Amino acid sequence: MSRFALTIEFNGGPFMGLQRQAHGPSVQQSLEEAAQAITGEEVTLHSAGRTDSGVHALAMRSHMDIAKPFEPFRLMEALNAKLRPDPISVIACEVKPDDWHARFSCIGRSYEYRIHNRRAPLTFDRGLAWQIARPLDAEAMHRAAQSLTGFHDFTTFRSAHCQAASPEKTLDRLDVRREGEWVIVEAAARSFLHHQVRSMVGCLALVGQGQWEEEQMGRALEACDRQALGLNAPPDGLYFVKAVYPEEV
Repeated sequence: MSRFALTIEFNGGPFMGLQRQAHGPSVQQSLEEAAQAITGEEVTLHSAGRTDSGVHALAMRSHMDIAKPFEPFRLMEALNAKLRPDPISVIACEVKPDDWHARFSCIGRSYEYRIHNRRAPLTFDRGLAWQIARPLDAEAMHRAAQSLTGFHDFTTFRSAHCQAASPEKTLDRLDVRREGEWVIVEAAARSFLHHQVRSMVGCLALVGQGQWEEEQMGRALEACDRQALGLNAPPDGLYFVKAVYPEEV
C-alpha cells in the first residue's frame, strides 16, 4: 500500500464543494471515482481543507492510499485522463510516508480572494471573481484588515453551520493590494473557520466602498456576534492557494 500525495487544481463552479455531498457532485467524488476506475480499489481522498460550492483551488493538497503499484507520474496521468471533462487537474503527485496526512500534517493554509473592480460586465472571469462596480479603496481595506490579525475570537466571521470546536483562531496574515482593476485579498493561518475568509472579505469590501469606517472592522470582531457581520462575500472569488507542511518549511 502506497500513500500518494496529490496537488490538485480545480474550478469549483460545477461542484457542491470539495467534500463529498449527498445532494450534488463534489471534487472528492470525481477523484475517488477516477481512482477506482484505474485501480479497481475503493479509494478515499483526504484533503488539507474543505471548500464550499463555487470555491476554487490552485494547489489543494490531498492524499489517497493505493495498493496497486504505480509510478507517481503514471498515476497523475491516469487520473487526469479519467477526470475529463471535469475542471479538475492533478498537477503534482508523489509518494509520502504512511504517517503523512494531507489534513492532520498540515501546519498552514492560505487563501486568495479576487475582486474585479470595474463597471463593465465580466466575460472571461465570470464565476471566477467577485465583481464590484463601485470604486474600492484598497489601501483603506488593508489598514482595516490589520485589526483582524493575531489571536481572536472570530465568532462574528464564522458561519452558523461551522463545526469547529472553538471560534478562536490565530490569523497570521490578511493583506489587501490593488493590481489594476483587481483587488486581491490574501489570508494565511494554520486553519480557518467555515466562511471566515468570505466574511472578512465582505466586510472589507464595505470599508473599500466607504460604507464602513476602518475602525468598524475591529468593532465587528470584538462584538463576537454574527449579527455584527456586514456582508458575506460570494464564493466565486475565493481560491485555496497553498497548504504548508513541516518538511517543506
